[in-house]
Amino acid sequence: MSTETRARVGASNRIDDDATVGYIHDADAPPADIGDDATIRAGTIVYADTTIGDGFTTGHNALVREDTTIGDDVLVGTDTTIDGSSTIGSHVSLQTGVYIPTQTTIGDQVFVGPRAVLTNDPYPVRREAPLTGPTLDDGVSVGANATLLPDVTVGTGAFVAAGAVVTEDVPPETLAVGVPASHEPLPEDLTGENEL
Repeated sequence: MSTETRARVGASNRIDDDATVGYIHDADAPPADIGDDATIRAGTIVYADTTIGDGFTTGHNALVREDTTIGDDVLVGTDTTIDGSSTIGSHVSLQTGVYIPTQTTIGDQVFVGPRAVLTNDPYPVRREAPLTGPTLDDGVSVGANATLLPDVTVGTGAFVAAGAVVTEDVPPETLAVGVPASHEPLPEDLTGENEL
């Protein structure tokens, strides 16, 4: 770990030499607090002022910014960015290249596929607006390359298809598909819990 860090790390953790845990972005920031059995791979940066449960795993070059809370048994894939001020539940899998903006809430048992992008700014650099990321309720699955616009909620057990662009709330147990995404009944073979 870098000498310019502030962190409390639990037992049985594997942190690669060129990972940074507890990056100090603010002299007054509390330490990063990471539970037991973490695997943090090379190039990853975890800021101070984060709270992360047991069984945390990253790919290479992941970024977890300040004021983020993460539950137990969470995977943050290679090149994934969690831009801070977000809450992520337990048993969550964020695959390679996922982008999570500030002010996002993710429940338990959630899968977010490769290169999926969540957004929080309805008018990027055009005018001032509150930044509010999406909410993914428990048991949601999001396919590869999907895009979720600011302040949408994806309901419990819903499934967002690969490449979909979600512009409005997705009801629970619903399939969101297309651009912009329309809602269809969840096919029988997609019902049930995520196996994470």
